[in-house]
Amino acid sequence: MIAAAIDFIRDLPREAIDGAGDKEVVFTFKNGTTRSFIGRSLLLSFSVPQFFFHVTTSYDLLRHAGVELVKRDFLGPRER
Repeated sequence: MIAAAIDFIRDLPREAIDGAGDKEVVFTFKNGTTRSFIGRSLLLSFSVPQFFFHVTTSYDLLRHAGVELVKRDFLGPRER
């Protein structure tokens, strides 16, 4: 699934991405309600916070289950 997602992204034409931050996006939730965003707003006020919520929750659940994780595991490798 990851390889398919990577292939999909690599095959997107540049024109499909340019200007996406200014395009209207209508997001439909599982319960059928919708919310309108501008592309930039969807990314910054919804998608990125959702991503970090799930990463943090996964990290916390793993630590609670006894997996030895430290802050560096959450932050990722340090660039040199």
